[in-house]
Amino acid sequence: MPNRARRRALTATGALLAAGLLVLPPAAAAAEYERVVNGDFAGGEVNPWWNGAGTTGSVVGGEFCSKVTGGTVNGYDALAGQNGVAYEAGQSYTLKFDARAVTEQPISAVAGEAVDPYRQIARTEVVVTPEPQSFTYTFESTLDFPAAGNGQLAFWFGGQSFDNTICVDNVSLIGGVLPPPGLEPAAPVRVNQVGYLPDLPKQASVANESTTPLPWTLKNAAGTAVASGQSTPKGLDAGSGENVHLVDFSAYETVGTGYTLTVGGDTSHPFDISPDVLTDLRYDSLAFFYHQRSGTPIEAEYVGAEYARPAGHLNVAPNKGDNDVPCLAGIGCDYTLDVPGGWYDAGDHGKYVVNGGISAWQVLNEYERALRVGDATALGDGKLSIPESGNGVPDILDEARWEVEFLLKMQVPAGQPLAGMAHHKIHDAQWTGLPLLPHEDPQVRRLSAPSTAATLNLAAVAAQASRLWKDIDPAFSAQALAAAEKAYLAAEANPAKIADPNDGTGGGAYGDSTVTDEFYWAAAELFVTTGKSDYRADVTGSSLYKGASINTRGFDWGSTGALGDITLALVPTTLPAGDIAAIRQAITTTADGHLAQMATQGHPAPYRTQDGSYEWGSNGLVANNGVVLALAYDFTKQEKYREGAFGVMNYLLGRNPVNYSYVSGWGDQPVRNVHHRHWANQLDPTLPIAPPGALSGGPNSALQDPIAAGLLKGCPAQRCFIDHIEAYSVNEVTVNWNSALAWLANWTAEKSTVEPAASCSVAYTANGWNSGLSASVVLKNTSAAAWNGWTLKFAFGGEQKLQHGWSANWSQSGRDVTATNLPWNGTVAPGASVTVGFNASSPGPATTPSTFSVNGSTCK
Repeated sequence: MPNRARRRALTATGALLAAGLLVLPPAAAAAEYERVVNGDFAGGEVNPWWNGAGTTGSVVGGEFCSKVTGGTVNGYDALAGQNGVAYEAGQSYTLKFDARAVTEQPISAVAGEAVDPYRQIARTEVVVTPEPQSFTYTFESTLDFPAAGNGQLAFWFGGQSFDNTICVDNVSLIGGVLPPPGLEPAAPVRVNQVGYLPDLPKQASVANESTTPLPWTLKNAAGTAVASGQSTPKGLDAGSGENVHLVDFSAYETVGTGYTLTVGGDTSHPFDISPDVLTDLRYDSLAFFYHQRSGTPIEAEYVGAEYARPAGHLNVAPNKGDNDVPCLAGIGCDYTLDVPGGWYDAGDHGKYVVNGGISAWQVLNEYERALRVGDATALGDGKLSIPESGNGVPDILDEARWEVEFLLKMQVPAGQPLAGMAHHKIHDAQWTGLPLLPHEDPQVRRLSAPSTAATLNLAAVAAQASRLWKDIDPAFSAQALAAAEKAYLAAEANPAKIADPNDGTGGGAYGDSTVTDEFYWAAAELFVTTGKSDYRADVTGSSLYKGASINTRGFDWGSTGALGDITLALVPTTLPAGDIAAIRQAITTTADGHLAQMATQGHPAPYRTQDGSYEWGSNGLVANNGVVLALAYDFTKQEKYREGAFGVMNYLLGRNPVNYSYVSGWGDQPVRNVHHRHWANQLDPTLPIAPPGALSGGPNSALQDPIAAGLLKGCPAQRCFIDHIEAYSVNEVTVNWNSALAWLANWTAEKSTVEPAASCSVAYTANGWNSGLSASVVLKNTSAAAWNGWTLKFAFGGEQKLQHGWSANWSQSGRDVTATNLPWNGTVAPGASVTVGFNASSPGPATTPSTFSVNGSTCK
């Protein structure tokens, strides 16, 4: 979620035991490495400092001030500090800080361990007064704690009978000889760490200062050289700030595992060559959403014991819960809503309609696209490990329904002001710390005000859901459509209810001041589902009609116009064929722009901003631009777009300047420490790392958290990344980034085998009148083999209904039409044709179906 700056506080993991302070002169060998982050609080951020029990803290006037409740016995009964501080045994450290207090009292500064047994390295006690004082102490570490480990610097404020406020500033801890993590050289040979398809380009990026070609060797798992060649120097790469070479080993197509690529003295991570390398990622990426479910236990039967957890936010102590949730004070509503369920948005426990909207839409569109132009069998019932599996409904729809039903609950009820609108979000009243499992969250939950953007998200997704469940669950379909139409009317009546951009306490603000795109998207979904003229007029009258919002930056939760265009390009309607062709052309033109850009890059990724920077959630935008490349292939069958979409996967899975696979559990060096409250192994070894299939947000030049800001200063755009749990502006996970990954992962799994050439062509002619039409369809066998039986499929572009057909067995389900051969015309020789036809009622204009298939093959 771009520019979603947050304030988070990390709770203390336990009290520290007392120890003496060893004061030494500065060690001559110690380097000038700063070990604390955000010690001057200049940006107004608390993170990654935290407050423990009995204290609350904030940055006031550039100081970190903690309000301390009196009546505690020990100093460590009230404390604040920072975790992940690196210490090296035998090395010298100098601690400096300024401090003051409203009321004079002693405090302790303690270096030590953040978890049981809470060993100490050094501790000193000072007296702070209302007048600010500066303190300096030097000590030698007796323990080793690596960066991002369990080292801690804490201030103890407890042991006093009275309440107090204590402020610290300019905190610095300098010492040690190992450089801090962050912008450090990555291994120079960067590959897709999962693997490559035999028939597709296989390329690697190599950071090397040489300006002349370098020899490379591809080795199999046994270490035997199987291919070799010379690299192609590409020169200085702006994204990485490195001199980069290209290695192309596409000619080698032998299936195998454990290949490595060596360039000079450097060797890549291992990878496979196989048509199946990405098959299972479609399921791991979708499994993310079950993990993120709110209001239900995540059961070991489906995720394994490591990831099982109790249900969160069910009004079971300490949860205040998601039933009877009141509104944020001052927004003018006096009711409560029951809003359990849905997906936790990201690493926090908030649930946001505008981010849940695009996420649910993309999961549903993954299925709808497969129904229309792909293969939906891989997304059927029994494919995911979820409780609903086996109920006769495609699992992907069951998972999406968990979110859709939550979105419906966020609608303002009848009889209330703004009835039909949707509340923007629900989350904790205050930011919670890490780690924190959902069922342990003690915060009060509250609803933010309704917004036009949220309301249109609800309208769009509910309309989309209505058509997908029409034959599966007619009652749910009708409920969703009623909610969608009610929401659209409410948004039209309240077109400028903009979410408060300052409503960012306890959850992201998700401010969006422009809703033209949401209106277009919602109108498109409602038109496709209902065919109503009012929605059609809103679609065709929009300034965004015919692909105007499809651009090289890409789409996300704040830019949703392209979602409407994708639906219009995929699902038949009565819109003019030329207008649909224009939308598809906008997609292919944008895809061509991506390919042209990728050809110039040392680490190709279809993403750009005007100034060359990378923004919050860049990986989500990269994946969504991969969706555009994939759709361009769907619409044209040009191989260059297939190659481009797989190239996106190469970048996400390791061919990038930080040499990480940005997808947890996939590749030899995947991200582990994504920003998440219960995948928090980096902070609590009893908790797990991220499960396989979670997409990290990725490089962010703005460095919008203290960890990233402290460790990555001056980073080139594609290298502004660190795998650190508290670096939330680069390493968070969210439902909308994972929905992009899941869509693309399913597409690449589907397209991992070369599609056969079209084996059929169709000539369609129709004569219409006010209430009907008569059509003739000529099917030609363009393959080299005879058809021994055939099945023709296409979809009407409106509300046409079959009345009578000839020369075939005809049937219709919704808009989908199927015709199968009769006994006398089932055999069609190569080059031969068969003619069939039908009459249909047509209450409105009828357009030529956009796609025909015979025996599963799309016809020319």
